[in-house]
Amino acid sequence: MRGIPSSVTTIRKKVFTEVARLAYDGDYDRMEKLPYIIVPGEEAKYRESIFLERAIAGERVRLAMGLPLRPVDQHTLLSEGINESAIADKYYDPPLINIIQYACHACPTRQYRVTEYCQGCLAHSCQQACPKDAIRFVNGKSYIRQDACIKCGRCAEACQYNAIIKLERPCAKACGVGAISADERGRAKIDYDKCVSCGMCLVNCPFGAIVDKGQIFQLIHSLKRGDRVVAIVAPAFLGQFGPEATPERLTPAMKRLGFADVVEVAVGADLCTIQEAEDFLKEVPEKLPFMATSCCPSWSVMAKQLFPEFKDNISMALTPMVLTARLQKKKDPGCRVCFVGPCAAKKLEASRRSIRSDVDFVLTFEELQGMFEAKEVDFAAIPKEEEVPFRESTGAGRGFAVTGGVAGAVVEAIHRMDPDREVKVVCAEGLDNCKKMLMVAKTGKYNGYLLEGMACPGGCVAGAGTVQPIARTAAAVNKYKKEADKQNAMDSQYEVDLPKLEE
Repeated sequence: MRGIPSSVTTIRKKVFTEVARLAYDGDYDRMEKLPYIIVPGEEAKYRESIFLERAIAGERVRLAMGLPLRPVDQHTLLSEGINESAIADKYYDPPLINIIQYACHACPTRQYRVTEYCQGCLAHSCQQACPKDAIRFVNGKSYIRQDACIKCGRCAEACQYNAIIKLERPCAKACGVGAISADERGRAKIDYDKCVSCGMCLVNCPFGAIVDKGQIFQLIHSLKRGDRVVAIVAPAFLGQFGPEATPERLTPAMKRLGFADVVEVAVGADLCTIQEAEDFLKEVPEKLPFMATSCCPSWSVMAKQLFPEFKDNISMALTPMVLTARLQKKKDPGCRVCFVGPCAAKKLEASRRSIRSDVDFVLTFEELQGMFEAKEVDFAAIPKEEEVPFRESTGAGRGFAVTGGVAGAVVEAIHRMDPDREVKVVCAEGLDNCKKMLMVAKTGKYNGYLLEGMACPGGCVAGAGTVQPIARTAAAVNKYKKEADKQNAMDSQYEVDLPKLEE
C-alpha cells in the first residue's frame, strides 16, 4: 500500500541518500563501495543471496545517477561512465523507466486460479459458468486448465465460496496503457512505444525491480559549481518530509542543500488556469466539441497516442512547471531551475527540446528526501521564517495537486470571466479511467464539457515520487489551499506576465 514504509522504500531512500553524499563529497572512488553500504553484513535479508541484493543495489545507484543499466552478460565496473555523468549539464538518456531484470520475480501474468478453499460442492457452479469448458474436477476439487481459459472471470463470480482468485502481475495491472508484457523468461518487459512514464509500475512492483533515472548527481554538481539554482516546488510537498517540514521551514532547509531560493509551482498553476479558461471560452463549442486539461504529461501523451483525433482537444496551455520556470527565468535570467515534485513523468517532460531551456533539473520528493538525509537536515531544529512564505499563489493553484483541482480552478476562472457561462466537468484519475472517459467523449456525450485527466489515482499527490500516504497528503494540500489569501486564479498578481511567458 502506498505510503506505508517497506523494504523497497527503505532501499530507495538509502540509494538516494548515498548518491547525494557521493556527489557532495566528490569522492567517486567510493562508488564501488556503495552497494556494501546500502546492503551491509553477510546475510541476505530480502532475497536468496546478499550478492544478488548488492548487485541490484548497484544498478539502483547507477540509475539514480542518470547512468544506464549494465549489460548482464558483460563485465563492467559499477562506476563505468561516471565521469560522463559527473557534470552539471546532462539530460535524461532514454529510457526513463527501467526494469532490473534479475530483480524481477517473473510474477504470474493475468489468470484465474482455484485456491485451497474450494469445497468441491455439488453445484459445480464454476464449471457450469465457464463458456470454454476449461474447468475440470480433480480429486473432488475444481481445476482450471490455463490453456483453455479465456480469463473472463465468470467462474470466480459463480463460486459461492470465493475460492477462485484473479492473479495479475502488479506492474502490468498498474499500467494503464498496456505497456508491460513478459519476456521469454517470464520477466516484465516495457514497450517504450506505449509507455508514458507515469511511474505507476514503479510504485506497484513489490520486488523493487522497476526504477526511474535521476538527476541528483548532476544537480549537486551544479550547486557545487556555484550556479544560482532556484527550486520550484509543487504544492504536494505538504507533509512529505514529516510534520516539522512546514512551509515556513522549507526554504531554510533547501538553502542548506545549496539552493538559492524556493518558489511555489502553484504560481504557474494559476497562470495555467487562466490560459485554459480563456482557451475554453474561445474554442468550446464553436471550434472544439470539448476541451481537456494538459497539466499531467502522462495523461496528455496517452490521449494523443491512443486518440489522435482528439489531439487538438487537449489544451495547449503550458504546464505549471514550465510557466513557473519561465516566470522565474524572466525575473532572474542567470538562474537555473530545478522542479521538485511528486511526478516521474515531469522528468520526461523537462527533457523535451522545447522545455530544456526552461527546466534544468527535475527531482521527486523521494530524491529530495535523500538530499536532506545526506546533509543531515533536521527540520525540527530549523527556525521558522518570520514571514509566511508562498503568499503569491492562490488556493486554485494549490489545488492542482488533487483530483478535480485543475478543473475546479478553471471553472471558477471561467465564471469570473463569463458569469453566465455554465461549464460541465468530468474528471478521471488513473490512465484506465482516462481512456474510458475519452471513449465516452467519442460518442459525443461530453460535448461542451471540460475534461480533467490525471494519470495517478488520486492526482499529483499520488505520483510515483511521493513519500507519504495519499489520503494524508491530499488532506494537507486541501488545508493548505484554504489558507491561501486569494482563492481564484484570476487574482494572481502575475496575470499580466502570461502573454510574454507563452511566447
